[in-house]
Amino acid sequence: MKKLSIIIMSISLGCSAQEKSIGELVAEDPSFYEFIDKEAKIEVLAEGFTWSEGPVWVKEGGFLLFSDVPQNTIFKWRADEGLTEFLKPSGYTGILPYSREPGSNGLTINSDGELVVCEHGDRRVTRMPLGGGGGKFTLADSWMDKRLNSPNDVIQASNGTYYFTDPPYGLPGLDKSEMREIDAFGVYKIDKDRKVEMVVGNLTFPNGVALSPDEKILYVTQSDPNAAYILAYNVKNDGSLDEGKILFDATPMAKSGLKGLPDGIKVDRNGTIFSTGPGGILIISPNGKLLGRIDTGEPTANCAWGEDGSVLYITANHYLAKINTKTIGNGF
Repeated sequence: MKKLSIIIMSISLGCSAQEKSIGELVAEDPSFYEFIDKEAKIEVLAEGFTWSEGPVWVKEGGFLLFSDVPQNTIFKWRADEGLTEFLKPSGYTGILPYSREPGSNGLTINSDGELVVCEHGDRRVTRMPLGGGGGKFTLADSWMDKRLNSPNDVIQASNGTYYFTDPPYGLPGLDKSEMREIDAFGVYKIDKDRKVEMVVGNLTFPNGVALSPDEKILYVTQSDPNAAYILAYNVKNDGSLDEGKILFDATPMAKSGLKGLPDGIKVDRNGTIFSTGPGGILIISPNGKLLGRIDTGEPTANCAWGEDGSVLYITANHYLAKINTKTIGNGF
């Protein structure tokens, strides 16, 4: 317990300096500034993490939760409290060492106000009441009687259906792991009756997921440096997907030396895409045009809308940061 306290203290003290900012704004089209003010800063809220990931804003309470995957920890950040440890272990309850990324990754809040967690080490998607008094409940840990790889990111549609990705990043040995039971790295859906179905099975490293505001399109990112795609799938009436298409190919950007790959992805209420990728957060129109980048200068894992919906929280390597935008996130 003493060691954990020291870790939290070092992170908290490391981020206490006021007015620290990182990175820069890079416009590829004049319309970029319709979303981000030219003078907006990427403000550092906390630093010292191993690999920060999966942020989600909790409206009931007004705070942010996010993962540090290697530390097997979910942290909580609130403006009037700063940084505290929220949950540890967050994604692996077995015997260590396990893998380089054993903890939780993607987080979301479901329609019942529960925290939904992608757990790398325990290889499952769970839900947990935030009010306490219930522990965790498994939503999915297998498909066709085979254990999942390491669920990475999750989103819930308004009808209750969940979609999640299952790459190998939490497995010992990654895609070469001897623990793999499923050949594909899939995208899955969970129906309201908890039936798990693979809806995409031909990707190499599926990662982030997001729905368009009308829920007719599911966006999936692929963090493969040789096929760094943001893909768009039409959602059918039964919740299954069509064959999809490449909405944006970030492979040339990845090969140019810009840090990062397509990872976490969010959408504003008008359907504009905010996806992490090479060079920070890429702002992309619904038809796939790159408008510009919020370049943190770091490999950037994920982002989430918070506060009144206009604040974009960012997990970028060792940092938790935020930037004020001129738009409103979907769901606010």
